[in-house]
Amino acid sequence: MDRIKSTFSIKNLENISGIKAHTLRIWEKRYNLLEPERTDTNIRRYSLESLQKLLNVTLLYNHGFKISKIASLNQDEIPKLVRSIALKSNSEQVAINAFKLSMINFDYELFDTNYEEVLQHHDFEYLFMQVFMPLMKELGILWQTGAISPAHEHFITNLVKQKIHLQTEFLQKNKFEQNQHPIFVLFLPENEIHELGILYLNYLILSKGCRTIFLGQSLQTSSLQTLYSYETQYNFVSYFTVEPNKDEIMSYLQDFHSQLLENYDSKLILFGPQQTAIDKSKLPEKIEMHRSVESFVFKYFSENVFV
Repeated sequence: MDRIKSTFSIKNLENISGIKAHTLRIWEKRYNLLEPERTDTNIRRYSLESLQKLLNVTLLYNHGFKISKIASLNQDEIPKLVRSIALKSNSEQVAINAFKLSMINFDYELFDTNYEEVLQHHDFEYLFMQVFMPLMKELGILWQTGAISPAHEHFITNLVKQKIHLQTEFLQKNKFEQNQHPIFVLFLPENEIHELGILYLNYLILSKGCRTIFLGQSLQTSSLQTLYSYETQYNFVSYFTVEPNKDEIMSYLQDFHSQLLENYDSKLILFGPQQTAIDKSKLPEKIEMHRSVESFVFKYFSENVFV
């Protein structure tokens, strides 16, 4: 089990808060905002409580509060003011900071409160694309650099997944009128487990009035052939984050084409960073790549034309 990170370097604090280390040192010296411990070699180490406080201070500072004013507040006033600001602001960055704060605190309540507040002003598509996606990109960098622990990243990612499931269930329960053809089949290839993107795409396609079959993680190509006993036309949709790897991706696509596309009126629609490993000149027919959700929506849903 991954140990929860409990001490942080000043570089960690810089990466998480966005406040430069030089500025942090000034705040520390002039306003006594943070009280680091010192190692035997005189290196600053900050506690989880210090990081929590800094995220609160940063949110207020970015919202126009002077650092001298923030420093004059007592310890109980700062979190109360932060919650008030987070709930009243429409700023994407304020919302992202509030979600980061909920992650550091492992605070379900703050996550849910911030989530509901954003939805009062925007729809779920906006929330996911303008808040959750930038948040996930930030967290990926923070995790890779050791600024946060895997426990933090898993906590916030699973909360985001819960919200996608909730929105998807709402669409399914309300049984909106759906276009029956073609059916979109959403899956991840074998050994691919990063499902956040494909979960959102499933929600998005349902919200546009199309029928989906969601199959989830790590599916062998041969398993998909079973679908042809039900229908003969599908839009397969997948999201390649780390698999297939760059050495195998072209053979995977060739195999997928020969088994599931060549003799059927179907296609494969691809998303994800592993697209950079695809040789477009050798890309089989009936396979298309999308760098963005917007290009996919424009092609398939802007005029309700399904090709």
